[in-house]
Amino acid sequence: MFEKQNSPAKRWSARLASFALVLFLTAALAHRYLALETVAFLWVLGLAGLLALVGLGLAVAGFVALWEQGGSGAGRLFSAIVLAALTLAPFAAGLWRMIDYPRLADVATDLADPPRFRAAAILRDPRANAIGPINAIQARLIEDHYPQADGRRYPLGPDRVLEIVQQLMARRGWAVIERRGRWPQDREVTVEALAGSYLLRLPADVAVRVTDEGETTFVDMRSASHFGAHDLGDNGLRIIRFLADLDAMVAAAAPG
Repeated sequence: MFEKQNSPAKRWSARLASFALVLFLTAALAHRYLALETVAFLWVLGLAGLLALVGLGLAVAGFVALWEQGGSGAGRLFSAIVLAALTLAPFAAGLWRMIDYPRLADVATDLADPPRFRAAAILRDPRANAIGPINAIQARLIEDHYPQADGRRYPLGPDRVLEIVQQLMARRGWAVIERRGRWPQDREVTVEALAGSYLLRLPADVAVRVTDEGETTFVDMRSASHFGAHDLGDNGLRIIRFLADLDAMVAAAAPG
């Protein structure tokens, strides 16, 4: 009697957990390599997470029944828990980052006059976040949580700094979508590029502004996610890491 009562939990916990993991991995790979658009990918992620939760719940219920009534099938239930946990691990990491990082989707080094997105505003999916100014609340969060996300001044000419900026973008696989401004007619040149998060390649727009100050060159940067009100720290960390690499490359290129 027990086997018949418990078999659905054993069967469906394993099936749902394994299907959720396969669905998650397939969707992640499809999105990373541009075969699945982002909005559909986010829906599939939600479905995979829901299936994993149901599979986990069934497995736990099955273990409770085994504990109380005895029977077999513990190995299958344990496998279901492991598979569900693997699927849910990225969601848990995302939840932790949501708590640890501020609720932002747009971060810049210059909060009063951030680099402007022009091409990105035109090319963005209509369902994506609107591009707007950084308000006072967002500016305070950026100052408090990302003190390293600050503009850089370099003792190199603007052409050389811009060359290094574009080299770094290329190394990261960022697709340049616009470069506007030209020296000596303009005082500044802005390069816009499409970037993505490290694993899931969730899209973000990046703008780097290179300003000719005569004796020095100043660099500002902005990074804004396409979807979601919380970037899980992605934009701030992207700016900090990019500027750290830029510091190193400019230092190596600076004369004696």
